[in-house]
Amino acid sequence: MNNQALSGRVAVVTGSSRGIGRGIAIGLGELGATVYITGRSSGAGALTIETTADLVNKAGGKGVPVEVDLGQDDQIQDLFEQIRKSEGRLDIHVNNAFKIPNPPVWGGKFWEHPIQVWDDQVGIGLRAAYVASVHAVRLMMEQEDALRFMVNISSSGSERYALSASYGIAKMGTDRLTRDFAVEGKDDKLCVIGLWPSQVLTEFILESIEKGDIELDEENSETPLYTGRVIAALATDPNRFERNGQVLTTAELAVQYGIVDERGKQPKGKRNPTLFRNTI
Repeated sequence: MNNQALSGRVAVVTGSSRGIGRGIAIGLGELGATVYITGRSSGAGALTIETTADLVNKAGGKGVPVEVDLGQDDQIQDLFEQIRKSEGRLDIHVNNAFKIPNPPVWGGKFWEHPIQVWDDQVGIGLRAAYVASVHAVRLMMEQEDALRFMVNISSSGSERYALSASYGIAKMGTDRLTRDFAVEGKDDKLCVIGLWPSQVLTEFILESIEKGDIELDEENSETPLYTGRVIAALATDPNRFERNGQVLTTAELAVQYGIVDERGKQPKGKRNPTLFRNTI
């Protein structure tokens, strides 16, 4: 793959100071994209937007850190206005941000959880994705040659019980955004694809495994960069519109594109159910 295939293209990755978002930003940077790194963690430290931006630069792209609280609509609007003024375009938008409640909610009963759990997961994981998508697509539509490509990061929690009721509702809603955005954007050449990673070895997941809260899935676990490289491959695929409106696993796409992670591995993951697999 051309390592500058996304040179001149501009991307936004929400929630990219760490975890999957960081991996996505680096994956796009490997192909030369300008990537706007968004999140609330700013300044010195390993898990900040500035550190992710540096890693994007080292990968071959251009990282631009912007501190954004996705719970604030005005800050989301300001982000895209900054991109409009600085870049004059937007090609790729990735809705990745998802707020993990503190302390984390692992199972239990919904009436035992604080109401704030809903606001954290549905508010940031779903509502903020909708708001950011509105502003992102408006900017995409201003340039005829924009890729007009959106990815929504979801999980199998949209199909089966995982973690909590609020988590499942947020993820099911995210998959519904993929489907319906694709329907409404088809005539304007907007391509929207949903991705389900398997167990991703983020900082949070590694810590949870160490504590014994969850078990390591040796066969299916993935690195954050695995997802990033899949999204970069989709962005450079001239036939990606054939997948418009589909919700797919990172692993199945990695196999199709021949992608490996930074360990040289190709985790196979678990096959996506038939949910939302028809094209629009």
